[in-house]
Amino acid sequence: MLSIDSRPSSPSSHLMKTNPFMNEAIAEAIAAASRGEVPIGAILVDSMGKVLTSAGNRTEELNDPTAHAEILVIRAACAARGEPRLPDCDLWVTLEPCAMCAQAISNARIRRLYYGAYDAKGGGVDHGARIFSQSTCHHQPEIYGGIDESRTATLLKDFFAVRR
Repeated sequence: MLSIDSRPSSPSSHLMKTNPFMNEAIAEAIAAASRGEVPIGAILVDSMGKVLTSAGNRTEELNDPTAHAEILVIRAACAARGEPRLPDCDLWVTLEPCAMCAQAISNARIRRLYYGAYDAKGGGVDHGARIFSQSTCHHQPEIYGGIDESRTATLLKDFFAVRR
């Protein structure tokens, strides 16, 4: 069960409250929910603003605890490019990544991480393990949390309210 923290945020002024990249990640989250998955969506964008790949959670469908949206887009982009690192890419995700996903983001050398709702219980960026602030972390992306937080948190709250 997720616990959403509504901590105030102040992302860079160049980010609009409703961003087209976050809108696409939200669309992936909605699609995930329609499949019975936790509604988390992610997209990976290159330095030219081209969306390389997008995905929503598929842990239930694939019976794979690692099939988080972030992992799926990183895998797909690395496979398409034939390289294990994506230093010119930005990741947009609807929820603060967990520790597993944060470590994958670091290993992939993602340039920037933009995420929606904060996750006080399962997050691994600004909460929990705080992967990027560990001395053993080899790469820390620029991090912008709270992007369109109200909509992304509402998706999760509504999803879990139906299941309780």
